[in-house]
Amino acid sequence: MAMRSDASGRVRRFSAAERLVHRATGYLMLACLLSAACLYIGPLALLVGRRHLMVTVHEWSGISLPLPFLLGLLSAEFRADLRRLNRFAVYDREWLRAVRRRWASPEARPAGKFNAGQKLYAGWIAGAVLVMMFTGLLMWFMGLLPFISRTSAIFVHDLVAWAITFVVLGHMRRAFEDPEARLGMRTGYVSRSWAELYHSRWLGEERGEAAAPRPRRRPNGRRRRRAQGTVE
Repeated sequence: MAMRSDASGRVRRFSAAERLVHRATGYLMLACLLSAACLYIGPLALLVGRRHLMVTVHEWSGISLPLPFLLGLLSAEFRADLRRLNRFAVYDREWLRAVRRRWASPEARPAGKFNAGQKLYAGWIAGAVLVMMFTGLLMWFMGLLPFISRTSAIFVHDLVAWAITFVVLGHMRRAFEDPEARLGMRTGYVSRSWAELYHSRWLGEERGEAAAPRPRRRPNGRRRRRAQGTVE
Protein backbone atom coordinates (compact mmCIF):
# COMPACT_ATOMS: atom_id res chain seq x y z
CA MET A 1 0.00 0.00 0.00
CA ALA A 2 1.22 3.48 -0.79
CA MET A 3 3.09 5.36 1.90
CA ARG A 4 1.46 8.55 3.12
CA SER A 5 3.15 11.67 4.47
CA ASP A 6 1.69 14.63 6.30
CA ALA A 7 2.53 18.28 5.74
CA SER A 8 5.59 18.13 8.00
CA GLY A 9 7.06 15.21 6.06
CA ARG A 10 6.31 12.58 8.65
CA VAL A 11 5.71 9.08 7.32
CA ARG A 12 2.61 7.04 8.11
CA ARG A 13 3.72 3.83 9.78
CA PHE A 14 0.62 2.28 11.37
CA SER A 15 -3.10 2.55 10.70
CA ALA A 16 -5.67 3.15 13.43
CA ALA A 17 -6.70 -0.51 13.32
CA GLU A 18 -3.12 -1.68 13.84
CA ARG A 19 -2.63 0.66 16.78
CA LEU A 20 -5.88 -0.51 18.37
CA VAL A 21 -4.86 -4.17 17.97
CA HIS A 22 -1.48 -3.48 19.59
CA ARG A 23 -3.03 -1.47 22.44
CA ALA A 24 -5.81 -3.97 23.19
CA THR A 25 -3.38 -6.89 23.11
CA GLY A 26 -1.02 -5.02 25.41
CA TYR A 27 -3.76 -4.27 27.94
CA LEU A 28 -4.95 -7.88 27.93
CA MET A 29 -1.39 -9.16 28.33
CA LEU A 30 -0.79 -6.73 31.20
CA ALA A 31 -4.01 -7.82 32.95
CA CYS A 32 -3.04 -11.46 32.47
CA LEU A 33 0.48 -11.01 33.88
CA LEU A 34 -0.58 -8.81 36.82
CA SER A 35 -3.40 -11.14 37.84
CA ALA A 36 -1.00 -14.08 37.59
CA ALA A 37 1.45 -12.24 39.85
CA CYS A 38 -1.33 -11.65 42.39
CA LEU A 39 -2.08 -15.38 42.36
CA TYR A 40 1.43 -16.83 42.53
CA ILE A 41 3.56 -14.30 44.43
CA GLY A 42 2.80 -14.61 48.14
CA PRO A 43 3.25 -10.98 49.31
CA LEU A 44 1.15 -9.68 46.39
CA ALA A 45 -1.54 -12.28 47.04
CA LEU A 46 -1.76 -11.16 50.69
CA LEU A 47 -1.77 -7.48 49.71
CA VAL A 48 -4.49 -7.77 47.07
CA GLY A 49 -6.60 -10.61 48.44
CA ARG A 50 -9.82 -11.41 46.55
CA ARG A 51 -8.31 -14.52 44.99
CA HIS A 52 -11.52 -15.50 43.20
CA LEU A 53 -11.62 -12.12 41.42
CA MET A 54 -7.96 -12.47 40.37
CA VAL A 55 -8.64 -15.97 39.03
CA THR A 56 -11.57 -14.65 36.98
CA VAL A 57 -9.54 -11.73 35.59
CA HIS A 58 -6.67 -14.04 34.72
CA GLU A 59 -8.83 -16.62 32.97
CA TRP A 60 -10.85 -14.20 30.88
CA SER A 61 -7.97 -11.89 29.96
CA GLY A 62 -6.01 -14.96 28.85
CA ILE A 63 -8.83 -16.46 26.80
CA SER A 64 -9.47 -13.05 25.19
CA LEU A 65 -5.88 -12.48 24.04
CA PRO A 66 -6.44 -13.65 20.44
CA LEU A 67 -9.56 -11.50 19.95
CA PRO A 68 -7.75 -8.24 18.95
CA PHE A 69 -5.66 -10.20 16.46
CA LEU A 70 -8.73 -11.89 14.94
CA LEU A 71 -10.58 -8.58 14.65
CA GLY A 72 -7.47 -6.98 13.16
CA LEU A 73 -7.65 -9.41 10.24
CA LEU A 74 -10.54 -7.30 8.95
CA SER A 75 -7.98 -4.55 8.19
CA ALA A 76 -6.05 -4.83 4.91
CA GLU A 77 -3.13 -2.87 6.40
CA PHE A 78 -2.94 -5.23 9.36
CA ARG A 79 -2.88 -8.24 7.02
CA ALA A 80 -0.15 -6.59 4.94
CA ASP A 81 2.01 -6.13 8.03
CA LEU A 82 1.42 -9.76 9.02
CA ARG A 83 2.86 -10.79 5.66
CA ARG A 84 5.88 -8.60 6.34
CA LEU A 85 6.38 -10.16 9.77
CA ASN A 86 6.21 -13.67 8.29
CA ARG A 87 8.91 -13.09 5.67
CA PHE A 88 12.64 -13.12 6.30
CA ALA A 89 14.72 -11.23 3.75
CA VAL A 90 18.46 -11.34 3.08
CA TYR A 91 18.97 -8.10 4.99
CA ASP A 92 17.28 -9.66 8.05
CA ARG A 93 20.17 -12.13 8.22
CA GLU A 94 22.54 -9.18 8.04
CA TRP A 95 20.66 -7.58 10.96
CA LEU A 96 21.01 -10.73 13.06
CA ARG A 97 24.68 -11.05 12.15
CA ALA A 98 25.28 -7.44 13.27
CA VAL A 99 23.51 -8.10 16.58
CA ARG A 100 25.54 -11.24 17.14
CA ARG A 101 28.77 -9.32 16.50
CA ARG A 102 27.52 -6.35 18.55
CA TRP A 103 27.62 -3.87 15.70
CA ALA A 104 25.35 -1.08 16.93
CA SER A 105 25.40 1.31 13.96
CA PRO A 106 22.11 1.52 12.03
CA GLU A 107 24.01 1.07 8.75
CA ALA A 108 25.11 -2.39 9.89
CA ARG A 109 21.52 -3.36 10.75
CA PRO A 110 19.39 -2.95 7.61
CA ALA A 111 15.66 -3.45 8.11
CA GLY A 112 12.37 -3.26 6.29
CA LYS A 113 9.28 -2.01 8.06
CA PHE A 114 10.12 -4.49 10.84
CA ASN A 115 13.62 -5.56 11.76
CA ALA A 116 14.58 -9.19 12.29
CA GLY A 117 14.30 -8.89 16.06
CA GLN A 118 10.73 -7.66 15.81
CA LYS A 119 9.86 -10.52 13.45
CA LEU A 120 11.33 -13.09 15.84
CA TYR A 121 9.54 -11.50 18.79
CA ALA A 122 6.18 -11.51 17.00
CA GLY A 123 6.51 -15.17 16.02
CA TRP A 124 7.70 -16.23 19.46
CA ILE A 125 4.99 -14.37 21.38
CA ALA A 126 2.27 -15.75 19.08
CA GLY A 127 3.45 -19.31 19.72
CA ALA A 128 3.82 -18.71 23.46
CA VAL A 129 0.27 -17.33 23.73
CA LEU A 130 -1.09 -20.43 22.00
CA VAL A 131 0.80 -22.67 24.46
CA MET A 132 -0.52 -20.62 27.39
CA MET A 133 -4.09 -20.85 26.13
CA PHE A 134 -3.84 -24.60 25.57
CA THR A 135 -2.34 -25.36 28.99
CA GLY A 136 -4.70 -22.87 30.66
CA LEU A 137 -7.73 -24.61 29.16
CA LEU A 138 -6.38 -27.95 30.39
CA MET A 139 -6.19 -26.50 33.90
CA TRP A 140 -9.61 -24.87 33.59
CA PHE A 141 -11.37 -27.93 32.16
CA MET A 142 -9.55 -30.85 33.75
CA GLY A 143 -11.47 -33.49 31.78
CA LEU A 144 -10.62 -31.96 28.38
CA LEU A 145 -7.67 -34.29 27.71
CA PRO A 146 -7.57 -36.91 30.49
CA PHE A 147 -4.27 -38.40 29.30
CA ILE A 148 -2.44 -35.11 30.12
CA SER A 149 -2.09 -34.58 33.84
CA ARG A 150 -2.98 -31.26 35.43
CA THR A 151 0.45 -31.17 37.05
CA SER A 152 2.14 -31.28 33.63
CA ALA A 153 -0.11 -28.51 32.34
CA ILE A 154 0.66 -26.34 35.38
CA PHE A 155 4.41 -26.88 34.98
CA VAL A 156 4.42 -25.89 31.29
CA HIS A 157 2.04 -22.98 31.92
CA ASP A 158 4.19 -21.54 34.70
CA LEU A 159 7.44 -22.04 32.77
CA VAL A 160 6.16 -20.29 29.65
CA ALA A 161 4.58 -17.55 31.79
CA TRP A 162 7.98 -16.66 33.26
CA ALA A 163 9.51 -16.68 29.77
CA ILE A 164 6.76 -14.36 28.49
CA THR A 165 7.30 -12.02 31.44
CA PHE A 166 11.01 -11.59 30.70
CA VAL A 167 10.48 -11.25 26.96
CA VAL A 168 7.69 -8.67 27.36
CA LEU A 169 9.81 -6.68 29.82
CA GLY A 170 12.62 -6.70 27.27
CA HIS A 171 10.19 -5.52 24.59
CA MET A 172 9.01 -2.69 26.82
CA ARG A 173 12.57 -1.68 27.66
CA ARG A 174 13.45 -1.44 23.98
CA ALA A 175 10.31 0.61 23.35
CA PHE A 176 11.16 3.08 26.12
CA GLU A 177 14.64 3.49 24.62
CA ASP A 178 13.12 4.58 21.28
CA PRO A 179 10.71 7.55 21.65
CA GLU A 180 10.16 7.74 17.89
CA ALA A 181 8.96 4.13 17.75
CA ARG A 182 6.53 4.85 20.60
CA LEU A 183 5.32 7.94 18.77
CA GLY A 184 4.66 5.83 15.69
CA MET A 185 2.56 3.40 17.69
CA ARG A 186 0.72 6.22 19.47
CA THR A 187 0.01 8.54 16.51
CA GLY A 188 0.66 6.33 13.49
CA TYR A 189 3.40 8.62 12.10
CA VAL A 190 7.20 8.72 12.42
CA SER A 191 9.79 11.15 11.14
CA ARG A 192 11.22 10.42 7.71
CA SER A 193 14.78 10.79 9.07
CA TRP A 194 14.14 8.05 11.67
CA ALA A 195 12.64 5.76 9.03
CA GLU A 196 15.58 6.33 6.68
CA LEU A 197 18.05 5.60 9.46
CA TYR A 198 16.50 2.49 11.04
CA HIS A 199 14.12 1.15 8.36
CA SER A 200 15.63 2.27 5.06
CA ARG A 201 14.54 -0.88 3.18
CA TRP A 202 10.94 -0.12 4.14
CA LEU A 203 11.08 3.30 2.46
CA GLY A 204 12.60 1.71 -0.62
CA GLU A 205 9.86 -0.92 -0.76
CA GLU A 206 7.12 1.69 -0.35
CA ARG A 207 8.60 3.81 -3.16
CA GLY A 208 8.44 0.74 -5.38
CA GLU A 209 12.18 0.55 -5.96
CA ALA A 210 13.05 -2.70 -7.65
CA ALA A 211 15.37 -5.07 -5.92
CA ALA A 212 18.63 -5.99 -7.60
CA PRO A 213 17.98 -8.89 -9.99
CA ARG A 214 19.39 -12.23 -8.95
CA PRO A 215 21.99 -13.71 -11.25
CA ARG A 216 20.43 -16.42 -13.35
CA ARG A 217 22.01 -19.84 -13.35
CA ARG A 218 23.47 -20.97 -16.62
CA PRO A 219 21.85 -24.12 -17.90
CA ASN A 220 24.09 -27.13 -17.69
CA GLY A 221 24.14 -30.61 -19.17
CA ARG A 222 21.22 -31.44 -21.39
CA ARG A 223 19.49 -28.11 -20.69
CA ARG A 224 22.54 -26.17 -21.86
CA ARG A 225 22.76 -28.09 -25.09
CA ARG A 226 19.07 -27.60 -25.73
CA ALA A 227 19.45 -23.89 -25.06
CA GLN A 228 22.22 -23.75 -27.67
CA GLY A 229 20.01 -25.55 -30.16
CA THR A 230 22.00 -28.77 -30.34
CA VAL A 231 20.31 -32.12 -30.64
CA GLU A 232 21.45 -35.15 -28.71
